[in-house]
Amino acid sequence: MDHRRVVIDSYGGPDVLRIATEPLPEPGPGEVRVRVLAAGVSFADLLMREGIHPESRRPPFTPGWDLVGVVDKLGANASSATVGETVAALPIVGGYSEYLCLPAGELLPVPDGLDPAEVVSLVLNYGTAYQMMHRSVGARAGESALIHAGAGGVGTALLELGGIIDLEMYATASRTKHGIVSGLGAHPIDYQSSDFVQEVEALTEGAGLDMVFDGIGGTHVARSYRTLRRGGRVVAYGHATSLVDRTLVGGRRGRFRGIPSLVGQVVRHWLIPDGRRLTIYSIQTLKKRRPRWFREDMATLFGLLADGRLRPVVAQRLPLVEAARAHELLGERSVTGKIVLVCTE
Repeated sequence: MDHRRVVIDSYGGPDVLRIATEPLPEPGPGEVRVRVLAAGVSFADLLMREGIHPESRRPPFTPGWDLVGVVDKLGANASSATVGETVAALPIVGGYSEYLCLPAGELLPVPDGLDPAEVVSLVLNYGTAYQMMHRSVGARAGESALIHAGAGGVGTALLELGGIIDLEMYATASRTKHGIVSGLGAHPIDYQSSDFVQEVEALTEGAGLDMVFDGIGGTHVARSYRTLRRGGRVVAYGHATSLVDRTLVGGRRGRFRGIPSLVGQVVRHWLIPDGRRLTIYSIQTLKKRRPRWFREDMATLFGLLADGRLRPVVAQRLPLVEAARAHELLGERSVTGKIVLVCTE
């Protein structure tokens, strides 16, 4: 029996994604074969496709950070899993596949009856948002927060989770997406026609913010830092400045764009403390350092979804063979929420 997966043979644009048909993979010792139901499409996938993400693999490789599927076959000594069980995982690569073998210890049990597309929206996007909010900055009810790219996958997750704990929220978004941001309980700021630093100062009457979640990166982080009040904190977690109009900024050398500014900000913060804090967050790094936290946090999120307290925004559901189109849509910055690839027919 054969299956299909997406392969990247060389770094580049969406056109480098191709569909390969191959024999089913066989699970090794301690591994489980998963029949993938849904794979998330993330901005990290785009950066890895270009070879500029810290987790980038050398081609050929299959992209796909997060997935939901059903356990299909057990390898030797993989007794912790059960055939037929619905599971989720954050493999970082490999998700754009109909079948994938993973270590049994990487699988997260998924409650019965949930929509796989909504569940996969939680793994990377909501996992990132929840850990930044609760592990990185310890957000508390009544505090104020600015969420950049508020209509994006992580942005909408932050807004939903912030609403649950009653944060006072502001979010940058293009004017066409202000309705989405407002509907999630935030005051929208049009980043295309106004300076968000000045807007925050006016909206808070000069008091500043308790926290900012910045997935833009580069010099943008320093500007986010300026909006904080004493005791405030910024979480930097992304590299959205690396791609503009679906192309790599400044050619391959653009991979380092903004890094000197961010490093300088970190050094300055360490040498000259001013009562504010800058934290750099990486879901894969924290997962390696604190695997128990990751499992606990995902169980919490699955529970919130099962209870109807979370309603992830699924932007589009596309078949696996349209992975290149999914990358094009995400690169155009026109997407609200999460694009999901449906990996089995």
